[in-house]
Amino acid sequence: MTGIDGEKNPDLPELLAPVGSLEKLKIAVHYGADAVYLGSGQYSLRAHAVMGPDDVVAGVEYAHRHGVKVYVTVNIMAHNRDLIELPAYLQFLREAKVDGLIIGDPGVFAMARRLVPELPVHLSTQANVTNRESALFWQSQGAERLNLARELGLVEIEEIRQAVRLKLELFVHGALCISYSGRCSLSLYMTGRDANLGQCAHPCRYRYALREEKRPDQYFPVEEDERGTYIFNSKDLCLLHHLPALIKAGADSLKIEGRMKSIYYVGAIVRLYRAALDYIGAEMRRLGPEQLAKINLPQAFDEELQKIGSRGYTENFFNQSPTEQDMLYDGIDYQPTHAPVGIVREVGTAPLIEVRNALDPGDTLEYLDQGLRNIEVQVTSMTNSAGAPILRANPNSMIRLYTEPALANVTLLSLLRKRVV
Repeated sequence: MTGIDGEKNPDLPELLAPVGSLEKLKIAVHYGADAVYLGSGQYSLRAHAVMGPDDVVAGVEYAHRHGVKVYVTVNIMAHNRDLIELPAYLQFLREAKVDGLIIGDPGVFAMARRLVPELPVHLSTQANVTNRESALFWQSQGAERLNLARELGLVEIEEIRQAVRLKLELFVHGALCISYSGRCSLSLYMTGRDANLGQCAHPCRYRYALREEKRPDQYFPVEEDERGTYIFNSKDLCLLHHLPALIKAGADSLKIEGRMKSIYYVGAIVRLYRAALDYIGAEMRRLGPEQLAKINLPQAFDEELQKIGSRGYTENFFNQSPTEQDMLYDGIDYQPTHAPVGIVREVGTAPLIEVRNALDPGDTLEYLDQGLRNIEVQVTSMTNSAGAPILRANPNSMIRLYTEPALANVTLLSLLRKRVV
């Protein structure tokens, strides 16, 4: 698909990025996404990361102007009451010129095919496609793309690829639900918030303890081999080093999870996978496509991965079923080595920076250029937007940033970060 240099490589799959706001959409486009997916209205499984109608229209226009596609999640498990306003919503998405609908509910699927047949339908991972017969069924119903269940290994993906002509989309990075392909009732029972209607309270990340009924004020720790009490908490998915195998298996789209994540996360992860795909594409041109399986990413990609932060990483079902080693029993804290400090809002000799974490003179920063090029600079001085010198820049402020060497060739929407550990 499209690299950051704007050239298309037909041998590479689409890089599909999560966006929970118009600003995240622009960041994902800036760092090389081929397509983005977003939610709007009451039909998204991320009710706290939806975009209003005006932002959807603006986002589609912005993405299309940069050659990027936009898919919209209509992926709740709908009740009858949810179908009442669905026709008008589907009409809105058609008029907004979105490039596809992500749907998991058969009833919503049928309505979309009937009411907006010109809009491609991508089957959500919530539909739990785990075998070739299920894939063939959805192909017969008119689906254009299948986002396969996350419980599949590489061999199973290859078998489904051989059975269908549909496009196949695969998750390669991000948080994992403890439930089957994201279908979960735990949140509803514990908090009244239905995960299958987009309101998940993420109880799989909670810390649990045991309480005996005659000792209501005493809580006893739950332990599994003394590793801790986060008994439902999975590590994050990361298939970065298996991209050549997924390309060889016939993946058409590689999907990143994270519509509720920060702007920094979206930008940094999209940047990382864009650079990885571009590296693989260059190696395929150099060595020949038949050498795809022999391509390995350099150590720099692992170093970059550690700067972004995670719950730890797992390959999930890629080669075998997960074990206790793929769970995170001792907490949920992210442990990045670096933290975002700003976004470039205006270029120039002293770029205008929207500050996200505190900045002080003497701080060493990394400017995240497109590709995997990190430019290290040191803060020499700062001024506020009115030009008055300041000794510290606080979050949510706008500053002029002076550095050594000077950040004279930065681009809008680029990110800056600094080491925190």
